Parts: sequence; C-alpha cells; structure tokens
Amino acid sequence: MWELRSIAFSRAVFAEFLATLLFVFFGLGSALNWPRALPSVLQIAMAFGLGIGTLVQALGHVSGAHINPAVTVACLVGCHVSFLRAAFYVAAQLLGAVAGAALLHEITPPDIRGDLAVNALSNNTTAGQAVTVELFLTLQLVLCIFASTDERRGDNLGTPALSIGFSVALGHLLGIHYTGCSMNPARSLAPAVVTGKFDDHWVMVKPPAFPPPQKPSPCRAGTERGQSSANPSPPPPAPRSSRRARGSSLGLPSRVCCGTLHFHIRPRGS
Repeated sequence: MWELRSIAFSRAVFAEFLATLLFVFFGLGSALNWPRALPSVLQIAMAFGLGIGTLVQALGHVSGAHINPAVTVACLVGCHVSFLRAAFYVAAQLLGAVAGAALLHEITPPDIRGDLAVNALSNNTTAGQAVTVELFLTLQLVLCIFASTDERRGDNLGTPALSIGFSVALGHLLGIHYTGCSMNPARSLAPAVVTGKFDDHWVMVKPPAFPPPQKPSPCRAGTERGQSSANPSPPPPAPRSSRRARGSSLGLPSRVCCGTLHFHIRPRGS
C-alpha cells in the first residue's frame, strides 16, 4: 500500500490514462470513413503502430507505457508489477480509452463517425476463429514487449518503442480482416461504450496471451523510480540455496520485480 503515497505512482497511473486516451483517439480517428479519403488497411495499421511507438518513447520512463490491459495483466503474471499497480493501471487505461473515444465522437460529424471503428466479426469469421486470431495477435505483441525490454540482452539493435510499434502494426495488417483487430481490450471497449454496440464484444475481451516465463524469480517489492535515495530499501536476504543463487544471477533487477516494467531506451553506442 506504500505505493499509494508515492508521487511517482500517481504520475505513472496518470501517464497510463493519458497514453491510452491519445492512442485510442488517434487510432480510431485513422479508421473513420471520410468520403473522399477512405482509410486503407495499411493506413490504419501504421496509425496504430506509430501511435504506440510514439507513446512508448514519450511515456515509457514514467509508467512503462503499457497502454493495454492485456499487457498489464501479462506483466502482473510475470511478476513485473504489483497487484495494486496493475489494478490502477487497468482502471486508468479503460477510463482513458473511453475518454479518447468520447472526445473523437464529439468532434467528428455524425455522418462520418459511424460506429467509431468498433471491433466486430467480418468476412464470415466465426467466434472461435476470431478468438484464435486475437490470441495469436496478442501473443506476438506481449512476446515482443518482454523480449525487447529484457535487460539481460547484450545486443543494442534499436529502441523498444520502434519494435513494439512494428508489432502493433503487424497485428493490424492481419487482424483487421477478421475482427477489425483488437489486441487491446481497452481499444475494443471504448467505441463499444460510446456507441452502445456490444455485438461479439466478448471475443475481444479475452485472457491475455502470455509468453514463456523469462526467469523463475520470487516476487518482492521493487524500488520506486522516484523513491528518495536518503532512505534506500534494505538489501534482499542472501539466497538459501545454490538454486536460488543461480536464479538470482539470471538478470532481472530487484527494482523491476513487482515494480514497474520500464522500457529502457538507450542511445545507440552507449
């Protein structure tokens, strides 16, 4: 509960709200059917991918820029965030998504906004097929996030923001033809709430696909990024067995476990 008294925690929750609001606003806006400029699949995919990449680069150091309840739940299961932080993140993401969709709805002419790009089954896709597609789309996204932010990697081949943005764009290039491409329960919920269209909505709100666990480490409270250095956290107890010692040497710092999964974006050559 100490997180609730932290200014850094409040900033992180607000960053998730703002990031999801902007992501939904620009993403759904790119899919509106303007008469003289009908959107293409490539345009929509690039808009969602560029949106995620931009927001990860801008706010990743504040909250980790999950911008997706499925990603937050995956990080919770992977012991990268605490349960309290995950709950606040998901609430902020859902509220931010609805706010972004509502804002887009109000500033768009009625004959243009239509159903506000709500996710729905198309091209005779069955519910089972849609669930399978969405699971695979979310799997590759979560796998990309975990892999590109793994501090044990010795290579420096680019920025996580770029690879995560490409992952989102890749998912849309395939998923749009099946479900309109969700990959994000907040993105699906927002236009459904604003327009009142919940047909087949349960397909989009599926359990997140989890990548293979990266390391067998116990959960322990991490050090908050904004915590004062005058009162550092006590060091973790010494390992009781060689197995624990080997597990702790695999790499993930204690401040990440049950803390915030931050995207470490280092300049090339550092």
